[in-house]
Amino acid sequence: MKDLPKIELHLHIEGAAPPALIRDLAAEKHVDLSGLFDERGAYAYDGFAEFLSVYEAATSVLTTPDDYGRLARTVCESLAEHGVIYAETFLSPDFCGGGDVEAWRDYLTAIREAAEGVEAQGGPVLRGIVTCIRHFGPERAKPVAICAAETAGRFLTGFGIAGAETVGEPRDFLWAFDCAREAGLRLTAHAGEWRGPESVAAALDDLRVERIGHGVRAIEDPALVERLAEAGITLEVCPGSNVALRVYPETRAHPIERLRAAGVPVTVSTDDPPFFHTTMTAEYEALNAAFGWDEGDFREIARTAARAAFCDAATRDRLLKRLDET
Repeated sequence: MKDLPKIELHLHIEGAAPPALIRDLAAEKHVDLSGLFDERGAYAYDGFAEFLSVYEAATSVLTTPDDYGRLARTVCESLAEHGVIYAETFLSPDFCGGGDVEAWRDYLTAIREAAEGVEAQGGPVLRGIVTCIRHFGPERAKPVAICAAETAGRFLTGFGIAGAETVGEPRDFLWAFDCAREAGLRLTAHAGEWRGPESVAAALDDLRVERIGHGVRAIEDPALVERLAEAGITLEVCPGSNVALRVYPETRAHPIERLRAAGVPVTVSTDDPPFFHTTMTAEYEALNAAFGWDEGDFREIARTAARAAFCDAATRDRLLKRLDET
C-alpha cells in the first residue's frame, strides 16, 4: 500500500504538524505546551471541541514565515514517504499574518518555496487552498478572502471554509466566497461532518462549491446522494478522521463504500494526520481491511482525485499519466 501513488485533497497544514516539530518550536520560543501531549508525546484531546482548542494552541508557536516554511518542508517529506505524488493543503491567513495581505504574502512565499524545494528532489507537487475559519465569523472571513484573491495563481488555487461546522450558516460567508470566485479560485467547503445532509445541500446551494470536505452525512438523504452523483460533486473523505472523532465507530461503519457504490466521486485523505494517528498508507490499509478494496480500487480513487484537483490542466495530465504508468 505504501508504494501505491496517492493523491490527497484534504490536508490542513497546521494539522499535519508532527508533535515533535511543535515541541521543538515551543522549546525554542520558551512556550510551555506540555499540556497538549499525552505520555507518548502524541496530541491529547477528547472530542471535537477539545481537538480545535489543541489544534489552535499547537498553531500558536507557528509565528513566522520561516516556521511555516519548516512545517511545509516537513509535511511534504512525510507525504513522499507514503507515496503521495500530489496534495492540496488548507492554509489560513488568520494564522499566517492575521489577515494582512503583505504579511500573508511572506508566509505564502515561504510555504511555496519549501514545497517547491521538496518537489525538485522528487517529492510531491503541493498546491494551496485558503480557508476562512467558520467559528471566527463572517467578518473575519472577508480579509481572508481578499488575501486569497490577491495571491491567486499557480500555487494558490482554491478557497474554502473550515472550523466548527455547528457555528453559523454557509450563506453567512457568501461575500468571501464571491470574492474568491471572482478571483478565479476553485471552491470547496467543509460540510456534512458535524451537521447532517442539509449542511451539504446548503454549501452547494449558497456557496456554489464544486467539492465538499467530508460530506459523509449526505448518506442520510438518498435524494442528496443522487444529486451529488449526478452533478459529479467530489467528496474529500477522511475516514480515519471521522473514526477518531467518533462520527462513526469504526471504518466498517463508514459510508464511503456506499457513497462510492451510488456513483458519488469520493477521494481519500488524512485531514490532520498526527492528530488522528493516521497516514495515507494507513487509510488505504484500513479501507482494504474494511471493504476489500484492492490496488485497482485505489488507483481509481487516485484518478478521481486527480480529476477533481484544483490544479491546471497540464499538471492534471501529468498526474493522470503517472497514475497510469505506475
